[in-house]
Amino acid sequence: MKLNAQILAAFNEGFEAAKAGGVHDATAMIVSTRHENGEGVSARTVLLKAVNEQGFVFYTNTLSNKGRQLSTYPVACLVFPWLEIERQVIVEGRVEAVSDAEADAYFASRPRGSQIGAWASQQSSRLNQRADFEQAIEDTEARFGEGDVPRPPHWSGYRVIPNMVEFWYGRDHRLHDRHRWTLEQGEWLETLLYP
Repeated sequence: MKLNAQILAAFNEGFEAAKAGGVHDATAMIVSTRHENGEGVSARTVLLKAVNEQGFVFYTNTLSNKGRQLSTYPVACLVFPWLEIERQVIVEGRVEAVSDAEADAYFASRPRGSQIGAWASQQSSRLNQRADFEQAIEDTEARFGEGDVPRPPHWSGYRVIPNMVEFWYGRDHRLHDRHRWTLEQGEWLETLLYP
């Protein structure tokens, strides 16, 4: 189910306020995923690369911890902690891979160093010493020379398709405003919550 216009407008208004209000990087969001064995959760910060009525998109190495976890349990929670402006957005939903065309287009737009890094890094794997990674970077640079760097087969994007979006607005004395949107039987419903 697509996000409705009110949810998108509220998110975009908050995102612009975060950028204008001194948030270091308004695209930074915490992504929480379920462990492959189902007995715990992991959280880490990634960057939002697209948002529209289809959902929220980020990119990563699909063989990383988060990639493996999303393969087993394709659900996630996102948190945008715009603390400098006393706002927060929480998104929960199922996760799907973006299309190859979307991933290719975004990868092509990345700085060359980031493209090289996507090939050289065995993300989330144990690294014996930093010199090993630096050697992998050198080897990758030599491999591609001055030519284009194609997207690695193990690197793509994920789209979180929300079934819940909550907007938190800070107020004095912790008397905050919370507006929660939930998808129920194909319709987005808004509820106010106590702080």
